[in-house]
Amino acid sequence: MRRIARFQLAIMTLLCLATLGCGTTRWSDTRRTATEQALLSDAMDRAVSQLDFRALAGKSVYLDSTFVKNATDSEYLISTMRQHILASGCVLRDKKDEADYVLEMRAGAVGTDRHELLFGVPATEIPSVLPVTGVPRAVPEMPFMKKTEQRGVARIAVFAYNSRTGRPVWQSGLIPVESTAKDLWVLGAGPFQRGTIYDGTQFAGDKLTIPLIDPTSRRESDDAFTVASEAYFSEPVEAEPQLAGADEPEDSRPPEAAGPAPQAVKQAAVHDAEDGEVAPAGYAEAAEERD
Repeated sequence: MRRIARFQLAIMTLLCLATLGCGTTRWSDTRRTATEQALLSDAMDRAVSQLDFRALAGKSVYLDSTFVKNATDSEYLISTMRQHILASGCVLRDKKDEADYVLEMRAGAVGTDRHELLFGVPATEIPSVLPVTGVPRAVPEMPFMKKTEQRGVARIAVFAYNSRTGRPVWQSGLIPVESTAKDLWVLGAGPFQRGTIYDGTQFAGDKLTIPLIDPTSRRESDDAFTVASEAYFSEPVEAEPQLAGADEPEDSRPPEAAGPAPQAVKQAAVHDAEDGEVAPAGYAEAAEERD
């Protein structure tokens, strides 16, 4: 019996060892954080969406982006502008000489900054003249409450002029837009995240639902059309040209063309006047001259 018990114990030990294992996950960070990129793209999306190109709807335009190519994320800004121009009903041209109007854009500011607020004990270095073994040289940060606020700023302006005459047609004025991302820690718990780049309040990356309180962020009205919204556009169908000399159907003739010609009516009225019948008033003079 002892042999059997030992054999079973050995089998169980081998099975336990076979099920043990470990795994590793490789972590990497991009050169720029996702929060920074989201702040900039959100600010640019909302700034471009405020531009009103209805004055140029149906016109052929060329976008001159020379003065924004050195701005941060300029390629995204230019592509967003091109999308909004097309969505506004304009016909976009790739060459300046093919367009009736030129849209020139500029960016006064495209960037991010950050503010931090701490209630508690900040991290402090303890100066020491003589190093003493066992005595710490730094006090770690011990916050009761900590708040971090990041914002992305986009200040853009656009104006249009006639490509042939050079005369101004329209200008947008300066459009400043800010996007925000706020993180809050309370007694070490957090971060509680809010801002224009989040959908409501989040806790450590997960959406936080608070009873009796609407957690959704105060965004722009859903009725406003933005470049970040899904939309469909109908392409106009060009009418096929009709061949010269093609026979028109009789039903397509105007009503006045269906009766006899005016000259025939006039002659009929004159003959009626000669026979003693009453002629229409419009043709009385012609009947007298014939007599």
